[in-house]
Amino acid sequence: MAIIKLNYLSKALLRTVDVTVVLPTDTLDMDTMTYNQKKEYKTLYLLHGIFGDQNDWLYGTRIQRFASERGLCVVMPSGENMFYVDQENTHNLYSQFIGEELVEMTRATFPLSHRKEDTFIAGLSMGGYGAIVNGLKYYNTFGFIAGLSSALMLDDWVDCKLPIIQGVDSKKYYESLFGDITKLKESGKDYYALVKKIPHDQLPKMYMCIGTDDFLLATNRKYRDFLLEEKVDLTYEEGPGNHEWDFWDRYILKILDWLPLNKKDEGLNSGHVSK
Repeated sequence: MAIIKLNYLSKALLRTVDVTVVLPTDTLDMDTMTYNQKKEYKTLYLLHGIFGDQNDWLYGTRIQRFASERGLCVVMPSGENMFYVDQENTHNLYSQFIGEELVEMTRATFPLSHRKEDTFIAGLSMGGYGAIVNGLKYYNTFGFIAGLSSALMLDDWVDCKLPIIQGVDSKKYYESLFGDITKLKESGKDYYALVKKIPHDQLPKMYMCIGTDDFLLATNRKYRDFLLEEKVDLTYEEGPGNHEWDFWDRYILKILDWLPLNKKDEGLNSGHVSK
């Protein structure tokens, strides 16, 4: 298992960006004392939450060991506090960075599968929102989407409720992220509208989980109900926990077990809901 630290110039962001990659390319077979190498790895693009960076998942969970056991490549970019959406006025094209450039760059650099069914995106909190929005926006690229304690706060943003970052003007802050707030709904940053725009037979499979003590529980349940009404292939789970790493460490393992890793594809990913 290799831990690779990347720093490269992004054309979507017009600056150098940091990316951490977990790549199981050097797995040692202790019986033969040879390295087992695959030609193409399935890949999980894993997004951090607000105030985090590209190393959060590596230090906060056991993702390195989990990925190694499953022969999975995990790509963890720095998303700063930008919610992984395009901000055209400042050329912070984070959505383009996540959904296009990062996938193209890592596929060109590492032996990764180019198949939609082998390409996954997930994230926690802010990263959960980013994974859902970009997984849907780039549905031709990502076959599976997972959101952990996702920051599904569309109504809060539209109503300009106080953000988690204190001491800032709410309206100006949200507009710096999402543009004209009055146009946020029905846009490419609206996780409800995106589902309705995708042909049903091309929708990625989705997984959502949230702690029963999490402040985002109600909004996640609301989105769960919407996805079920739209007949999206959804696996939804709630469990003990708050907005915390102990919960995310437990549930990233559940997500990896949900993904088609080292298993036959048939019959393993039918959706279910656990309330």
